[in-house]
Amino acid sequence: MSTLTKPNHIGRKISRIRELRDMKQEALAQALGTNQQAISILENSETIDEDKLIAIAKALGVTAEAIKNFSEEGVINYFNTFNDSDNNFNSYNTCTFNPLDKLVESFEENKKLYERLLQSEKDKIEYLEKLLKEK
Repeated sequence: MSTLTKPNHIGRKISRIRELRDMKQEALAQALGTNQQAISILENSETIDEDKLIAIAKALGVTAEAIKNFSEEGVINYFNTFNDSDNNFNSYNTCTFNPLDKLVESFEENKKLYERLLQSEKDKIEYLEKLLKEK
């Protein structure tokens, strides 16, 4: 008996896509308005109703066609394209700014905001003291 999964087993494809999306059965169940046991049964089903498949695809953030045509080889090939020498994505991956400068800028901005807040509180205290003296 073969241990390989059948290529047209929709439930296993849904399960694998869900796992790749880092989604638990409970999260998918909540998105579909059902419970975890129903998702487990669904993922063990070889075929699924088209309307239900569309709803599942929407919850997973893919198309129904993507579920039908899903294959592990396709996923591996997709991610391997990022390492091809023809793809210049990684060769020009340089920063156009100094991250430390950005960090210092954010500290300076936070400092200015804090000073403005502090001045606002001082003004408020002065105003309240003035109101109390008038009474």
